[in-house]
Amino acid sequence: MPVDARALALQRPRSLKAALAMLAKEPTLTPIAGCTDVMVGLHFGTSDQRQFIDLWPLDELRGITLDKPEGLSLRSPEGLSLRLRIGALTTYTEIIASPILRKRVPMLVAAAREVGGAQIQNRGTLGGNIANASPAGDTLPVLAAADARIVLRSTGGERRVSFNEFYTGYRTSVRQPDELITAIEIPAIEGRQWWRKVGTRRAQAISKIMIAGVNGPEVRIAFGSVGPTVLLATKAATVLAAGGSLAAAQAALREEIAPIDDIRSTGEYRARVAANLLAQFWKETDE
Repeated sequence: MPVDARALALQRPRSLKAALAMLAKEPTLTPIAGCTDVMVGLHFGTSDQRQFIDLWPLDELRGITLDKPEGLSLRSPEGLSLRLRIGALTTYTEIIASPILRKRVPMLVAAAREVGGAQIQNRGTLGGNIANASPAGDTLPVLAAADARIVLRSTGGERRVSFNEFYTGYRTSVRQPDELITAIEIPAIEGRQWWRKVGTRRAQAISKIMIAGVNGPEVRIAFGSVGPTVLLATKAATVLAAGGSLAAAQAALREEIAPIDDIRSTGEYRARVAANLLAQFWKETDE
């Protein structure tokens, strides 16, 4: 049953500074932006959140930039090593359209293209996908494989957390109630990037399983929907990087993942598909 709108409270700060002050005073406020998940929970009555702070108007949390010293060409060897910064309110549509991201993180663009339909892509944000903390979040394996960092800010200051240390369990993270995710930072990625999603259908479907991988000097492989949080498959990657067999890497992967049975799939199906995706990633990038 939908939540009665009269029970809801909304605050709309006009600046990031004002938003942080509101959270410091009322840490029970739930940050919202695109609301693509929040509205679903309110509509079906499954959400216990009643007090919200609307971040959507805050342009300080938007933008895709490279930390570029004055006079440095982005095409130079030094330019290729620049750190990428993506504002938390960057939408999937903006990710898809970004020349910087198409060049630097094409696997993120590929993931954004398969997030819902055009309406969801126009409203859904990268920061929201992270904060929602679902192991089925489409962009999360990409951020794990890309060795991203999450920028958190409160009235007390700013801190950075490795993406692979951000989640503490199912839908829980190290973000404190008075903190906001303000940006995502991605270092230069060396190697071939790869991303795949397996769902009930090709588009507008919650994933059964996802994989993002980088095959370069360092092999990094991450999976979604195979455990309570997104998983960086370090054991399987170590086997492949050391020249081990694909079968050995698949065996190592099965030891790392913990897929469950749910309404979308079975744990055994996810385990088999994960092994198949690992093989496909390695064959298509190790050429």
